[in-house]
Amino acid sequence: MSQLATLHIDKQAHKFSAAHFTIFSETERERLHGHNYGVSARIVAEMGDNGFSADYNVYKRALQRLCDDHDEYMLLPSQSRWLQVAEEEGEYLATFNGKTLRFPTDETLLLPITNVTVEALAHYLLNLLIEGTDFGDLVELELFVSSGDGQMSSACWRVP
Repeated sequence: MSQLATLHIDKQAHKFSAAHFTIFSETERERLHGHNYGVSARIVAEMGDNGFSADYNVYKRALQRLCDDHDEYMLLPSQSRWLQVAEEEGEYLATFNGKTLRFPTDETLLLPITNVTVEALAHYLLNLLIEGTDFGDLVELELFVSSGDGQMSSACWRVP
């Protein structure tokens, strides 16, 4: 009979700073602002004969890579029904409710999400993590994204 173990990785180093705005409706959005997003994980894996279930370093490196890849960017959703994004001469033109904001393409990430919220970021980052890492005997992985003290969301993946 195999035993499962749950690992929690919540390091202060696993964070990224990014600008965004949340879209609430066809006519309402937040003003442009930024967050120091925290990224942490809960990992469930089978316990091995050697007394541990996984190499923490594999997970820590994968989380750090996610954070590094998103640090110091403007985040824009590419799938919002209320935000139109076009690329023109090295800039993204983000048009919302008749107002166009301009962002340099080399300082902006156009993400395949509908809104830049902790909920959407958790699912997006979890998918990147699953696609980019071989986790061996992983049973479950939950990724958490926080945008400040007391504000977080998570997305969970389980072995099919």
